[in-house]
Parts: sequence; structure tokens; C-alpha cells
Amino acid sequence: MLVIDNHTHVISPDGERYPVDPIGGRQSDWSREHPVDLAVLLRALDDAGIDRAVVVQASTVYGHDNRYLADSVAAHPDRLVGVYSLDATAPDAVERITHWQSRGLSGFRLFTTGTTMPGQADWLAHPDSFPAWEYAEAHDIPICLQMTIDGISALRGALERFPRTRVLLDHCARPDLADGPPYQRSGALLELAGFSGVHLKLTHRAIDAARQGASTVEDFLSALLSTYGSSRLMWGSNYPAAEGRLADLLAEARASLASLSDKDAEAVFGGTSERFYWGARDKENHDG
Repeated sequence: MLVIDNHTHVISPDGERYPVDPIGGRQSDWSREHPVDLAVLLRALDDAGIDRAVVVQASTVYGHDNRYLADSVAAHPDRLVGVYSLDATAPDAVERITHWQSRGLSGFRLFTTGTTMPGQADWLAHPDSFPAWEYAEAHDIPICLQMTIDGISALRGALERFPRTRVLLDHCARPDLADGPPYQRSGALLELAGFSGVHLKLTHRAIDAARQGASTVEDFLSALLSTYGSSRLMWGSNYPAAEGRLADLLAEARASLASLSDKDAEAVFGGTSERFYWGARDKENHDG
């Protein structure tokens, strides 16, 4: 089975060349306590038997300075794709998109919440961000969203305006699943499946949420499969923000998602990502 990790980060040991400048002004604890550079990430992928990885900009370390990410992906384009951080409300947002795409990166991330920025930022669908959304839709550039379920209303507004946009929600938008099926507290997340471009990233945060209260992982998976289907779900480790060996994180995910059929597991652990990121990149290279 092809295995692709859709949520990894890299932190350079060279603080002079790649200075710390986190979104929100405070560096994340995990990036100080157990950072991983490119070489360590590649060894971890090998040890875990993971074929490829999506490297997501460490926004709580470098903010929108994506140079280390771009340099890392450029060194191993056969194995890595990169998702860069973007200030979508900036006047030069479209210029920044074209710049980082030209550096070989494959879509941008909007960081609207996190451990250093709790809550949900209110700029997700601000009109100032519309040029970035419009450009992404026109050029089939995926948008990764670090958000909470409280941001879904704003996201719906953006998707109604730009319905062909492909988006990927980190951690399934951090849903509250404790009420169990039919998951009324997270009904807005399931209803987003009506937008065909919406995809979900299954990480340890989403899996842990599915174990709370009256919920089980099997019940949550059943709800996701009946609304999104496995062709719109993909696994990510969140390594090294998630503590532990990458091989162990993969093993835990496989055990937690053991109720998936072989066909669905092939999609979640690799096939969906191959189409979502590598398929789009290969098309862009061919067209170019």
C-alpha cells in the first residue's frame, strides 16, 4: 500500500539563515522542545515505511517566511510536497502565491487557530482575502485550513463565492464529537461535504476527538464515509508536533482506523493524497 503522511513539519537548526518569526508572536512549545529538521524527517519516513510526505509550513516558528520549507522540498521533489503559509488578506497575497508556487510548493495554508493562537480568527473569509481565493480557484491551487469548527460558517461563505476551490481541513476542523452519532454538534462539518472540493485530514487530534463521550472512532468514520467518502479523506501524523516516533504514530493510526475496508484504507493512507497533491503537481509540470 502506498503510504503518504499529509501533515509533517520541519525546523532548521540554522536560526541565522532561517530566523524565528511566528504567527501570533509566540513560538510553539513543540518546536522548541522536539524540533525535527529535514534530515531527521527523511530518516523517520524511512524507519516508518512511509513513501512520501506533505510538509506543512511551521507557522508557529517561521510565520509566512517559507524559505526552509521551499529549500527542503527542492532537495527532495520526488518524495515531498510543501504547503506554504500565506497572509491571504495582505495586498500582495496573489504575488506571494505566484512566488511560492514558482519555488516548487503546492498550495497554501491559512492559519486561523492553534496552540499559540486559541479560538478562531475572524478574517477567514474577509473580502480582503478574496483575490487569493479567486486565484487559487482559477489555478486549481489547494488551500489547507488550520481552523476550528466555529469557522465553518465563514468558510461556507468563501466556498459559495468560489465553489470550485479545493480545500483541506487540518484535524477535520477540530470538531466536538462527544455527543456521538448523528453528531449534531458537528453537523456543519458533515454538511460541508456538499461542496465537492472539501477534503478532511484525519490526524491524532481528530481521532482523539472521536473517542470522547458517546462517540467512537468507528462511528465517526462511518459518518465521514457516508458523507465525504474515502476519496476525500487523508491521514496525517502531525509529526513532530505530535510527540513520539513517526513509526509509532503511523501504527497507532492504522490501529485506530482498522475498521476501514482495504479499499478505503488505501485511499486514506495514500491514494487520496496522491491525487490531491501529486496529481495536481504532475499536471502543472506537464502543462508548463
